Amino acid sequence: MTIVERIRSYQEELVAIRRDLHAHPELGFEEQRTSDIVAERLASWGIEVHRGLGKTGVVGVLRSGSGNARRIGLRADMDALPIQETTGLDYASRNPGRMHACGHDGHTTMLLGAARYLAETRNFEGIAIFIFQPAEEGLGGARAMIADGLFSQFPCDEIYGLHNSPDGSRGQITIKPGPAMAAADFFDIRIKGRGAHGAYPHNAADPIVTAMALGNALQSVVSRNINPTDPAVVSITQIHAGSAYNVIPDTAHLAGTVRTFDEAARDLARARIRDISAGIAAAFNSTIDVEIREVFSVLRNDPEKVEAVAGAAAELFGEAVLNRETTPRMGSEDFADMLHRVPGAYCWLGMEAGPSLHNPNYRFDDEVIPLGASLLARIVERQAV
Repeated sequence: MTIVERIRSYQEELVAIRRDLHAHPELGFEEQRTSDIVAERLASWGIEVHRGLGKTGVVGVLRSGSGNARRIGLRADMDALPIQETTGLDYASRNPGRMHACGHDGHTTMLLGAARYLAETRNFEGIAIFIFQPAEEGLGGARAMIADGLFSQFPCDEIYGLHNSPDGSRGQITIKPGPAMAAADFFDIRIKGRGAHGAYPHNAADPIVTAMALGNALQSVVSRNINPTDPAVVSITQIHAGSAYNVIPDTAHLAGTVRTFDEAARDLARARIRDISAGIAAAFNSTIDVEIREVFSVLRNDPEKVEAVAGAAAELFGEAVLNRETTPRMGSEDFADMLHRVPGAYCWLGMEAGPSLHNPNYRFDDEVIPLGASLLARIVERQAV
């Protein structure tokens, strides 16, 4: 029986786990129920369980053979997003304003499937380390686990992770050596003006007009400052101001994200946001405070470990499933912080076409659960020898 066939034999149970997690989504650092389920399942398969890293993180340790060979880390994220689900599924979120709209419920389930298979077969020589990480969605869950001693307590020689991609190419494995996903900063820009009656704008230093001018000006950060050959994004994703039709408020708030691959471009974008904000503040007789936070590092795949993933995928599914994508993705992923400390690789697993990630109508494709679980398990079998 092949790996895929064996894992597919308990797909019904894995799908039930995934749908239960989907119905009970938890935000970053709140994944208590999720981590309870993960810990219980790992223990039931005879896997050593450790809890409390990164608050709600779970680590499973499985030794096979002498246990003196390679130590292979596999990581999945567990957190949901603050989104109101609109799928209408029977197992849709029961927690208002929370949804697994990025498929982390599926990632957790795939890693559980790999862990069960490896615990049953132990067809490897070394240590498999199953890392269930909280708070991937911009809250620093990877850094929290690392700060709590993840790699000092559970040293890894190499580490791997994957993410679903609802692009219609079910089963395709996309992977890129080197810089593969962008670094990310989040910014908050708070404008303090002077409020007034809406009928008498000459008495105000209108923060809404200031915010609109600033929003337009910030579009020049990439288009007129950063070298066109350096990928970069500055996106304003929030604007908050006012509460009445006839009142000019005192304040306005802009927020958004910067995505880059080059540190010089990153520093330049930060500097220009601050400089443009200062200039707009002077021009509009307002005060503007800028806060920029580094949230994600550039995700860099180790070329040798990329080949490990590619080899496992080709062995399981055939060379045709591989897409060695040459274009980096502007999305970000905090698995990057683990890759900064341990060589490894991160890939994308294609699913049935559907709404995009972070969409209230997003739907995970359960048919890829045994594919992802098999890939993770085979990586361990090939690398831990």
